[in-house]
Amino acid sequence: MRLLLVHPSALMYSEIFLRLEPLGLERVAGAARAAGHEVRVVDLQVLAPRRLRDEVRSFRPEALGISLNYLANIPEAIELAARVKREVPDCFVFFGGHSVSFVAEEVLEQAEGAVDAVVRGEGEPAVAPLLEAVRDGGVEGVPGVVTASGRGPAPLMLHGIDEPLPARDLMRNRRRYFIGELDPCASIEFTRGCPWDCSFCSAWTFYGRSYRKASPEAAADDLAAVREPNVFIVDDVAFIRPEHGNAIAAEVERRRIRKRYYLETRSDVLLRHPEVFERWARLGLRYMFLGMEAIDAEGLDLYRKRVSPDENLRALETARRLGIQVAINLIVDPAWDEERFRVVREFALAVPEIVHFTVMTPYPGTEIWHTESRRLTTRDYRLFDIQHAVVPTTLPLERFYEELVRTQAVIHRKHLGLRTAFGAGRVLARNLLHGQTNFARMLWKFHQVYDPRRQLADHARPVRHELPLPQRLDVGDRRRLYVHTRGAAPGPSARRAPD
Repeated sequence: MRLLLVHPSALMYSEIFLRLEPLGLERVAGAARAAGHEVRVVDLQVLAPRRLRDEVRSFRPEALGISLNYLANIPEAIELAARVKREVPDCFVFFGGHSVSFVAEEVLEQAEGAVDAVVRGEGEPAVAPLLEAVRDGGVEGVPGVVTASGRGPAPLMLHGIDEPLPARDLMRNRRRYFIGELDPCASIEFTRGCPWDCSFCSAWTFYGRSYRKASPEAAADDLAAVREPNVFIVDDVAFIRPEHGNAIAAEVERRRIRKRYYLETRSDVLLRHPEVFERWARLGLRYMFLGMEAIDAEGLDLYRKRVSPDENLRALETARRLGIQVAINLIVDPAWDEERFRVVREFALAVPEIVHFTVMTPYPGTEIWHTESRRLTTRDYRLFDIQHAVVPTTLPLERFYEELVRTQAVIHRKHLGLRTAFGAGRVLARNLLHGQTNFARMLWKFHQVYDPRRQLADHARPVRHELPLPQRLDVGDRRRLYVHTRGAAPGPSARRAPD
């Protein structure tokens, strides 16, 4: 079959700080291609909307899959689906991805016939059986698939993540992917899942608290095939198992692979296994993202981070000693007042690390969705992008955004302003010499994107599609939040086309 896969346009923070290649979509493409299908990919993060229109008209896809890892993209995806249906009425349209897995039935209803199915759970083991069923009939019986008739069997979960390899060759404008000064930057996956259970996160509920590792040989094979000089390791928490991190490092050393790396991890993991990160620093690890989330014990307890403020500070000291630059994330509580914003600004200016802010947002699939959703002030999907407040704020909403942007601007001037441009002259020159302008653009683009008037105005936009309220659920039994359960193993058809 002719399959066209689409990633929606970039979200607000992606306009400045990063733009990552859609690795999950590439792996789904790899699975479909391995099963004998003709596959093309359009990433609207880096391509103009007209490219999708042109692709639909020239390729005439028999099936269209849209990746929805972010709630904020759902209205756009529904509109895209409707346009494609008008252009190619017989095209089978399906959605898949992390966020849409938690609201599959509601999105199907909202699409009003423009979407034929939603794939819940991992897309790799589902895509080949789904396309086979589209051709031969019986879509309703495909594991993980939801249609207007209801849910089919439970989603399948990959036993291992060595295959399929991502179809990176299908991506156009790869030079547009970057994170900070790592420009251009590819992405790679060493592990999948997270064993922790933070209340604001849906990674553990999506994967059922499972945790799988790529073999060191497969990870090194994939890494060696990456052409970009920079690589973002997308694992939710890197190097939880030190023996696994060391085994991949040994393969990288043996093959003499030289890259610069950016990864995400936890403070307690870094403190327990500093020798692994030290080894990777020698291999090119330059940046580390630490989700501290809060600077006090009360906030850490609220989000069930199971890390103390002292551990966070010691982790920062460890990273400094290893020569790894750290980006910290703090969650902005809508309950903050001017004094709390001031305290956080002082902290952010007192440490040498880069500090990022995300607004506390109840997402479907998280525990706080079931405890906080009754307080929602909006259900506009587009505002669920961790940059808007969707529950009541202590400050008037306009004032909240003014304080938020003021705080972000202070940090931006510290790390990404004109002074940084001069200090990072060698980096800028190197990137520009190779035709890479993403990092240069982000240095001056902040005020074009982050504007309290713009954020406030976003709340006044007409709303056609709204996030559904959750069904009443006792989160005492957390397994009821899971998309995947460990008992769901791939069936024969999935084994023929692993993903």
